[in-house]
Amino acid sequence: MSELKKRIWTALRKEVEEDAEREPILASFLHAVVLNHKTFEEALSFHLASKLASPTLHAIALRDVIYEAHREDPEIVHAGIVDLKAVKDRDPACRGYSTPFLYFKGYHALQSYRIAHHLWNCGRTALALQLQSRISEVFGVDIHPAARIGKGILMDHATGIVIGETAVVEDDVSMLHGVTLGGTGKQTGDRHPKVRRGVLIGVGAIILGNIEIGEGAKIGGGSVVLHPVPPHTTVVGVPARVVGKTSVPAPAKVMDHRIEENQ
Repeated sequence: MSELKKRIWTALRKEVEEDAEREPILASFLHAVVLNHKTFEEALSFHLASKLASPTLHAIALRDVIYEAHREDPEIVHAGIVDLKAVKDRDPACRGYSTPFLYFKGYHALQSYRIAHHLWNCGRTALALQLQSRISEVFGVDIHPAARIGKGILMDHATGIVIGETAVVEDDVSMLHGVTLGGTGKQTGDRHPKVRRGVLIGVGAIILGNIEIGEGAKIGGGSVVLHPVPPHTTVVGVPARVVGKTSVPAPAKVMDHRIEENQ
């Protein structure tokens, strides 16, 4: 177990133990989801399976699929840990590691996508697409399982996020609800945005086409982006235009949505 994983899992369990003592009505839930499990991935597999289960997709079988994906690709677990740290570090509404783990649908949707992506890469496309459908139904987030998403990702609130098949989202990106990384229409092939490290995407922003959003850029809320965005620049508007340089190297980590109109 990595030192980061050990530290976060220990802290998460401690938070949950304290909550179980303070709120006896939640004790059964907290034991079932966290305290009855020995490892982070066991708890996450149980929790996601419970949420994604349906009359035709049974929780026990789904838990086994998720846990097997974690076992086959430890990078999925590592990404889940780094994502959890990103939420705690960047979201002022997050009081600890247990809050996003238990309650934040953006975190749940992202970790569920990671399983669907693994299945897609293993050739199990039918199950991957079924998971995509369930993730959309349960969490209100629609991510194609072929999309490539890095780690350290924050999907704040998350409702209405759409990420297309050939989209790429690199490490340490933050986005709010209503963000679309889509195509421009009937174009086929590589047709979705490439979002580089450290980018901050504001609420309701729409980014369309096979365009690059440069490292450390900031996309203002409600913007419609149809052209490439240079690194470390701020764009706003419909259609989006460059209004200045970003004031920090990685706006995603700072989460300051104010627009710098400068330089």
